Amino acid sequence: MRDISGSLARQAWAVATVCLVADAGLFLIAGPPLSLGWQAWVVLLGGILANVALAGPSRYSGWVSAAHGALLTAAPLLLYPYDHYLQATNAGVLIAGYRAGAWLSAEPALAALAAMLAGLVACNLIPVDRGDRDWRLLLIEVGMSGLLPWMVGRYTTARRAYIADLQRAEEQRRQHEAEAVRRAVAEERTTIARDLHDVISHHVSAIGVHAGAARLGLPDGEPAVRRSLSAVESSSRAAMADLRRLLDLLHGKENGDAQRQPGLDNLDELLDNLRTAGLPARLTSHGGPRELPGSVDIALYRITQEALTNALRHGSGGIVEIDLAYRQTEVILTITNEIGRPNASAESTKRGLAGIRQRVALFGGQAECGPLRDGRNWRVRVGFPLEAK
Repeated sequence: MRDISGSLARQAWAVATVCLVADAGLFLIAGPPLSLGWQAWVVLLGGILANVALAGPSRYSGWVSAAHGALLTAAPLLLYPYDHYLQATNAGVLIAGYRAGAWLSAEPALAALAAMLAGLVACNLIPVDRGDRDWRLLLIEVGMSGLLPWMVGRYTTARRAYIADLQRAEEQRRQHEAEAVRRAVAEERTTIARDLHDVISHHVSAIGVHAGAARLGLPDGEPAVRRSLSAVESSSRAAMADLRRLLDLLHGKENGDAQRQPGLDNLDELLDNLRTAGLPARLTSHGGPRELPGSVDIALYRITQEALTNALRHGSGGIVEIDLAYRQTEVILTITNEIGRPNASAESTKRGLAGIRQRVALFGGQAECGPLRDGRNWRVRVGFPLEAK
């Protein structure tokens, strides 16, 4: 980040140096000769010191202006009665007046202005060759060298304060608008959460309860129906768990468990639910677990959930093989199950596979879905690229 204070200090020294060179040069070229005596040397050194003081801190601006005013008064007294007087500070008094007007509060600024105006009047009246000077020219000289720079300084400060007020007002307006949007979003999320809870969660819970009651009321010897009802129970429980996570997220809960979406760490829970529903499943992992991007972790879980749901609905009921391979630059998920009645549910299967392909493409992965050559098994194979470690 740029050092603003250092830059301002360097600029202040540059201004003071230019004033010093300009005033000292004019005094040496057009002013009284140094051979006049120690008085000329005192005036020259006084002008140099007064101009060097222009590079000092802003809190000393009043004293610097008073020093310039004192020099303007003392110089003609020291050099009297030298006829060809040149005032000791020309450029410096302009900068001193500006600094006093721009950086001081009202009372110190007015005191500094009075000191400079008094000095300018004195340096124009004391020299013998200016005693009969037109008073109108005197007023113009004093106004140009003392009053005008001071007024420009005051105007600059007032304008800077006005702009700062506008910026603060604009920032407050943006904050109020952002807060209004945040409140509106929070209210909308609360409304959505309430509707989801009142409508969807009630029906999903009812589905699970009725499916369990129907399964318990079945006579012995109906394994296929029992398996289907168990699948309905398992799916309704999983849907309620996901719905609770979504409701917590919409309610804006800050704890990590409420906002965290399920990932590969939740595969065992998912498989337990499917085994309870009557679908045997086996998970095999290769390469050791790796830290995955959150989006990929969630996508792999959802793809596994979708593929297992298809296997539960349309498979033959045989064991489902899940293979998770962590490689150096990618992670591969392969799910294989026996084909059941492909023609009876082809449209539903197509919708499920389309959802898997869309989810994989969204995160830059690749997907292969379809029956194997043996004609007995169906495989879903997806891969996501990873950064090499």
